[in-house]
Amino acid sequence: MTDTLKLLRARLPIGDNMGSPNMTSVSVSFDVRRQLNSMRAMGNHASVDDLLNQVLQEYRMAQLRAEADKLRNRLRDIGQTDVEALVERLGHSPYGG
Repeated sequence: MTDTLKLLRARLPIGDNMGSPNMTSVSVSFDVRRQLNSMRAMGNHASVDDLLNQVLQEYRMAQLRAEADKLRNRLRDIGQTDVEALVERLGHSPYGG
């Protein structure tokens, strides 16, 4: 996880942790906007949109890396398959030739 994603998760509480129970949706929006603006300034971004675009890009890249790792592991498992034993087992199955 990148520093920007870690910072965003640390600075923006989600769900029941967001604000106080008496906060309205408007006050939550103002609080989120204030936090995003402070993150924008700390991260030296030109705008909140730039910050959010970077966070989304980093999040998507992290998802793609995780998926690529899964695929690499599956390919490694396929590469370690004993083809001769598999063919022999298929020959003994009712579906084999």
